[in-house]
Amino acid sequence: MGSTLLALGHYAPERRVTNAEIEARLGVETGWSERRTGIRERRFAAPDEALSDLAVKAGEMALAKADFDRASLGLVVLATSTPDHLLPPSAPLVAHRLGATGAGAVDMAGACGGFLYALTFADSFVKLHQAPALVIAGNILSRRLNLDDPTSALLFGDGAGAALLAPSARATSGVRGVHLASDGSAYDLIKIPAGGSRRPFADGLEPAATLMQISDGRAVFTRAVKIMTEASNTALTRAGLAIGDIDYFVPHQANARIIGAAQRQLGVPDEKLISTVALYGNSSAATIPLSLSIAAEERAFQPGELLLLAAAGAGLTGGAVVFEV
Repeated sequence: MGSTLLALGHYAPERRVTNAEIEARLGVETGWSERRTGIRERRFAAPDEALSDLAVKAGEMALAKADFDRASLGLVVLATSTPDHLLPPSAPLVAHRLGATGAGAVDMAGACGGFLYALTFADSFVKLHQAPALVIAGNILSRRLNLDDPTSALLFGDGAGAALLAPSARATSGVRGVHLASDGSAYDLIKIPAGGSRRPFADGLEPAATLMQISDGRAVFTRAVKIMTEASNTALTRAGLAIGDIDYFVPHQANARIIGAAQRQLGVPDEKLISTVALYGNSSAATIPLSLSIAAEERAFQPGELLLLAAAGAGLTGGAVVFEV
């Protein structure tokens, strides 16, 4: 038995934040941001929106598209680095609000690679237990940005994407090949210094310590491309496929330079690349399902089509998945 992709969903907050707004704050010339990142605008959540609100809207879209009996869901997995609270996890609240009364629910904190880990987990659950699962990835990174720091202010935004999986009689459908990777030697390249057990919240803590920091952008670029390309080649080998067999390549939307480097090294032609980075920026784990859902709005993925999904981010953690629709 396999695992089929029943439907996709996404949600992007209404507020569009253009490069002009950020460039004016940073005091840099017009066009500098797009040349550096390939991003023209990103979305920021409204003050009254929490991560669970974004996740519910993306999940609701997927469930509605499939006209699905949500009480039959067996599992809800939420990939996020920005939950509503440090405790409890946000997934049970999301499942409750979606009416998934019989589902288990868990958060998965895998940064930019979180969706791939969540998808792999959910695919295995569906195949083993013959029960449907909903994978949602979402982040509100705008509240973890130092908007005076160009290394992060240009890149990140908010959004959510969802994928609804169900058992399939086609044995090959679902995850065909996977390679999950990590590089803890680069653990500190992308981080929020304070707020965890290593450096708890305390009186006198400077606000900047609770915001995202990228210590070496060049190293992030080099290592991210390496993880994504090597993991992709390994996942393809495990699936018994070559890059020419893939119908679409959907990388994590880190920035245009990382996407382009991974595309070139893998030999993916432009017509097979799915990218939303120019209009939505980098919402970490959410970028792959959000990009899939937006692409499916224009042309639905067909049964048997092969997707190559790849990501790398903070930790460093990432990997690649070959998925048959």
